[in-house]
Amino acid sequence: MERKAVVIFSGGPDSATLLYLTIRRGYTAYPITFNYGQIAKKEIESARRIAGLLGLNLKIADLSVLKDIYTGSTSLVDEKIPITKEFSKQLVVPFRNGIMLSFAVAYAQSIGAKYIFYGAQGSDEPYYPDCRTSFVRAFQRAARLGTDTKLVIKAPLSKLKKSEVIKLGRELGVPFEMTWSCYRGGERHCGVCESCINRKKAFLEAGVPDPTSYEVV
Repeated sequence: MERKAVVIFSGGPDSATLLYLTIRRGYTAYPITFNYGQIAKKEIESARRIAGLLGLNLKIADLSVLKDIYTGSTSLVDEKIPITKEFSKQLVVPFRNGIMLSFAVAYAQSIGAKYIFYGAQGSDEPYYPDCRTSFVRAFQRAARLGTDTKLVIKAPLSKLKKSEVIKLGRELGVPFEMTWSCYRGGERHCGVCESCINRKKAFLEAGVPDPTSYEVV
C-alpha cells in the first residue's frame, strides 16, 4: 500500500536530509516549499533543483503576503533589521512552522496523504518554540480534530544535533552543495550570518567536507 508523505522542504541541509530519509524509508514524498517574503529566495531555487534531481513535483506555496505581516519583526524578511551572527529574537519568523504545517495539512488532505514530516532538529529546540516536540504533538492533535482524521505529523530529526543530521545526510547521499542556508540574498553563502556559522560548525563537527561556497570562509 502506498504511503504518501507531505514533506516541508525549505531547500536547506536539514530538510534535504529529511526528504532523502523519507524516500529511503519507503514513503512516496510530496515536497512543499514556501515563499513567505524571505530575503533568501535562493532557498526556493535550491528546493526546486533538488526535487528535480529526485524526479519529484515540488509544490511552491506563494505566501508572500506574509512579508507585510513580518516586516518590522524579523531580519529574514525585513532588510532594515540587521542579520546577527548569533541567535537573536529578530531571527525568529513568528509561527512560521505553524503556518507551513497548516498548509501541509491542507495539501495532505487534498492528495490523501496520512503523513506530514518537517525538518526541525534538536539544535533548534532551545531557540525556536515551533521546533519543539511538545509543539509537534499539540499541532498533530489540532490537525486531527480539524480534519477528523488520524494524520501523523512528525519531526524525524528532532533528536539529532545539526552535525548528526549532516552525518546522516552524507550516508543518504544528500547533495549538500545544492542546499541553501544563508539568510542573505547573495549569489553565494555570506559565511557570517547566524545560519552560515551554524552550517560551517555542523560540517566541522560532523567531520564531513563542507562543499559550500562562502563569501567569507
